[in-house]
Amino acid sequence: MSSKQSPSTPRSQAKADRRTALLGAAATLFARSGFNGVSIEDLGAAVGVSGPAVYRHFTGKQAVLAALLVGVSEDLVAGGRTVVIATTNAATALHCLVRFHVDFALANPDVIRVQDRDLDSLAVSDRHRVRALQREYVELWVQVLQRVHPTVDEAQLRIRAHATFGLVNSTPHSARASVQPAVRALLEEMALAALGLPGA
Repeated sequence: MSSKQSPSTPRSQAKADRRTALLGAAATLFARSGFNGVSIEDLGAAVGVSGPAVYRHFTGKQAVLAALLVGVSEDLVAGGRTVVIATTNAATALHCLVRFHVDFALANPDVIRVQDRDLDSLAVSDRHRVRALQREYVELWVQVLQRVHPTVDEAQLRIRAHATFGLVNSTPHSARASVQPAVRALLEEMALAALGLPGA
């Protein structure tokens, strides 16, 4: 690989940083105004570039939304797998999965809001990709839950997992940064209770 192609060159790093900044701005703007209420010019202005400059990083506004929602779904699956692999028993894995998901929700309330509201604005293939990744993430939790509750029906465990996501994902919308430590502890306690596991 030539130095021009290397992701470590200053030029490629600057491009990666600008792409990351655009995705961050998109999460904020889409959460506030909705996908249809934000223009390419708005996205560019949010990071200090012209609208046409956005096309150096994305083919269009829908591609920005896809990168945001597919990317976060991929991160959740990868992060969840890493958590499970790093733990020694099912109960510990479940505690760590809860902590991982609470951390995600508190750090990404805008992304959660965008996914709730604008998933249908994705192209069909991207929407299917997000849905497939979401199912994969749920099944990762269900597999751990089956080890914790081997006598409980799988369908009930899946309901518990979905209910836990709903609980954790909804709260950060109203949680102020100043109270996040208290919110984090409460969310973890409530999530573990919903999953049938006492708090640590």
